[in-house]
Amino acid sequence: MIAYVTVGADDIAKAERFYSAFLPALGYGLEEYHGDLSYMLPTEPGQSSVQPDFYVKSPFNGQPASAGNGVMVAFQARSQKQVRDLHGAALAAGGSDEGQPGFRDSYGPHFYVGYLRDPHGNKVALFSSDPNEPGRDE
Repeated sequence: MIAYVTVGADDIAKAERFYSAFLPALGYGLEEYHGDLSYMLPTEPGQSSVQPDFYVKSPFNGQPASAGNGVMVAFQARSQKQVRDLHGAALAAGGSDEGQPGFRDSYGPHFYVGYLRDPHGNKVALFSSDPNEPGRDE
């Protein structure tokens, strides 16, 4: 199981604006720790933490943050409409479009996805794969 994912950012305020435009709608709460951002899913008292956490941090080595080639973080939405809504919110919050929400021929018939880049170039996917919603070929 993946415990957490971290992306680098040089401008934490820009990153917070971008990620806070959609992660709270997916259930993530924000905690700031030493100026960095920690987005975590809620847990009930006495229960183990729900994973993965998502962290946005300034690089520890003091060098500029950079996006990895081929690296992407995907967040599951509840519906195709939520994918569209959150994709739009993330664009309005400083992200850039890497692929409008929709179906892709290379994935299953119910995999509905939109792609973005955060203000620092990190690639993000928002997807839904609910078999109860209309599929690509329906």
